[in-house]
Amino acid sequence: MIEELLPDSVVAVEMLGDEAIREAPLYPGEAELVARAVPKRRREFSAVRACARRAMEKLGVPAQPVLTGERGAPRWPAGLAGSMTHCEGYCAAALVRAGDLASLGIDAEPHAPLPVGVAEAVLLPTEQERLRRLAAERPDVHWDRLLFSAKESVYKAWFPLTGKWLDFMEADIELAPEPEARPHGTLRARLLVPGPLVGGQRVQVFEGRWSVRHSLVASAVTVPHR
Repeated sequence: MIEELLPDSVVAVEMLGDEAIREAPLYPGEAELVARAVPKRRREFSAVRACARRAMEKLGVPAQPVLTGERGAPRWPAGLAGSMTHCEGYCAAALVRAGDLASLGIDAEPHAPLPVGVAEAVLLPTEQERLRRLAAERPDVHWDRLLFSAKESVYKAWFPLTGKWLDFMEADIELAPEPEARPHGTLRARLLVPGPLVGGQRVQVFEGRWSVRHSLVASAVTVPHR
């Protein structure tokens, strides 16, 4: 599901169903990060790292711990960029050689409406208006949840380039469906704050793709080198 949203240079590994909630072995340093966590959190933490290690091996990189840095962001081996996501019954990791992409972000969410009051807190008025039009065309898609996922992917691609927080209201995202039966399409995020410098150039727009499958919504954003 995630792999189809990413360029060929990216390796993605995902788990669905029981495999995604099965506790996997942790490497030194990782276990300490979830030593006090509840069992559900430990299972998610370990399963998504199992995905990340399989992706490392597919790239020819020895499997190794995935520790966390500032704001809980994963710390990848030198020469790699990546992103991870997990939700109920699903987890995935995507990795790429740093020479192929400047950054990337992935996110998956249950295909269900956002809880009451959340949309107003995380979506711009312009975004809400566009979602109303999309809902009239495709009422089978929970567009609010999909846009929330896109904002998560944008943040995950933003943070490694800036080391700074990006508020939900600091990116205006437009979702564009493609004319096929299965809901999928592209996304375009216009940053409302100064964007990161990539190759000496200011980047104010992030682009990516999205899809709805397996009772999930998924999104992915990639930032190419300039």
